[in-house]
Amino acid sequence: MKKALIALAVLGLTGGAAVAQSSVTLFGVIDADVKYVKTGDTTLKKLDSSGLNTSRLGVRGTEDLGGGLKAGFWLESEINTDTGVAGAASGGAFWARRATVSLSGDFGEVRLGRNKTASRLHLEDFDPTAFTGLGSVKAVYNNLGSGNNTAFDRADNLVSYSLPTEGLGGFYGGVDVAAGEGTTSNKHQSVRVGYKDGPLHVSATYANAYSATDKYKLASVGVSYDLGVAKPSFVYTEGKYGAAKQSIWTAAVVAPLGQGQVQASYTDSKANTAADAISGVGDAKLFAVGYVYNLSKRTALYTTYAQIENNGLGRFVVAGAPAAANGQKSSGFDVGIRHNF
Repeated sequence: MKKALIALAVLGLTGGAAVAQSSVTLFGVIDADVKYVKTGDTTLKKLDSSGLNTSRLGVRGTEDLGGGLKAGFWLESEINTDTGVAGAASGGAFWARRATVSLSGDFGEVRLGRNKTASRLHLEDFDPTAFTGLGSVKAVYNNLGSGNNTAFDRADNLVSYSLPTEGLGGFYGGVDVAAGEGTTSNKHQSVRVGYKDGPLHVSATYANAYSATDKYKLASVGVSYDLGVAKPSFVYTEGKYGAAKQSIWTAAVVAPLGQGQVQASYTDSKANTAADAISGVGDAKLFAVGYVYNLSKRTALYTTYAQIENNGLGRFVVAGAPAAANGQKSSGFDVGIRHNF
């Protein structure tokens, strides 16, 4: 009788046999850095968040439905470590980093909800900082007055499809579409194709991000090759909105050093005459170098130095720096710690 009661109690706690085929994981990143930033003659010292990886809290899970079919969900929120509030980059919405539900199988994966766009994922793969912190190349990207950043950011109302991760000989791809739902500031389409096998990685993407009158178009190609002693990469991107055009290329390298890695990148951003007429857009050069020292698999110390040299009407600044006047230089240095759980 006692064994039967124990069995019933266990069954009640698990919700039945189906739950044994499910998994739910709580995860996150806590990242804080001490930062010194300067724009022109204006300096700022601060304790900041997300110097190496974005601080976040999330919960994700999968359920095995049988026959190779799986259901999944993912909820993720940015958290500012220095203040404890939802990250400003998320607009204050709690699950704004990601909120998706999906079905996956031999056919690939269909995912619904707010997420990074395919074009954003492409750009991250060839930036050593993955679009985060002082050295992020995102600092010199501009929507050229369209008011829609989804080509190099996240999108609401996203319907995404990704090819299966196995059986394609290293080839992969994905496409996503976001409905405007009454506003064009979120309407988006992007497609990505790539090849990743062994040390070689090649990827290309094209995106449309709509505005009320036209659409911002982004096209980009990237390549990286892991030599063992170093992993160099190169990416070229063109953004267009009407007659305005921005051309950006980044050359980067990541190399193991001791218990960590050193990473460096150089980015050259050029704007045509029509883009120069847009507030804050001009030519700019971004240089960044950093070192990550792994104390363990989950905890790392890091330091980064980055600077942006604006030319003409450019007013780009490194993350957390004061606003710039036309042509001013912006730079920053930080030391921080990141812990994953």
